[in-house]
Amino acid sequence: MFALAPFFSAYTQSDLFGKMVFLGLFFLSFISWVVLIHKWFLMRRLKKLGHQFENLLSQHGAHFLSFNVENSLCTSHPYCEIFRILKQKTIELLNKNREYAIKKEEVTLSQFDIEWIETHLETTLSSQIKEMEKNLFILSTVVTLAPFLGLLGTVWGISITFANLHGSAAAMGNSAVLSGLAMALGTTVVGLVVAIPALVAYNYLRNSIRDFAKELEIFSHRLLSTVEIQYRKVDLQ
Repeated sequence: MFALAPFFSAYTQSDLFGKMVFLGLFFLSFISWVVLIHKWFLMRRLKKLGHQFENLLSQHGAHFLSFNVENSLCTSHPYCEIFRILKQKTIELLNKNREYAIKKEEVTLSQFDIEWIETHLETTLSSQIKEMEKNLFILSTVVTLAPFLGLLGTVWGISITFANLHGSAAAMGNSAVLSGLAMALGTTVVGLVVAIPALVAYNYLRNSIRDFAKELEIFSHRLLSTVEIQYRKVDLQ
């Protein structure tokens, strides 16, 4: 609490505009920490449930299409969405092809069918990554905006200092100069204190989402490969 005393002192000594700059920086700090904590818990939960879902799905072996995703613990998880789309499109194509198959028990998927399923998986994958990156722009905005807002307070504080030196009486000069300098230095430090954690958080979350997206892509390819091995029509020519 002692370390925060100079900032509170600088805030109380600032004029209305200076206080608005401080409040703006405090708001940016608050919202960046809210986004950081929310995204951190979200990514941690997604990774944990993702591993659980993979283990649960692997228990079904080659007959994983019989797995009912609605009975799992993570129905809204990206892994579940990928699996749901693959199962839905695969069964849809198998039922369609079964109507034209000579031997109903030997229904297969063509290369076009596999590519069609892959297209839907890629679309679902992109939408899931986009959802994970939602509101992440707030951190990058704070990283850019906070130092500039602090610089604005610095320039304003120095301007007040020079104005007070020029117009204040000698008895009031020291107090006026100190309040202006306190605001200038205070906003500079607060701006950096807000921006630095936001920058670290943004880079960490971006890397975390990128790594999870790679895991999700590998999971998608593994499912598609299993379907292709089981149902792909073999060309004997």
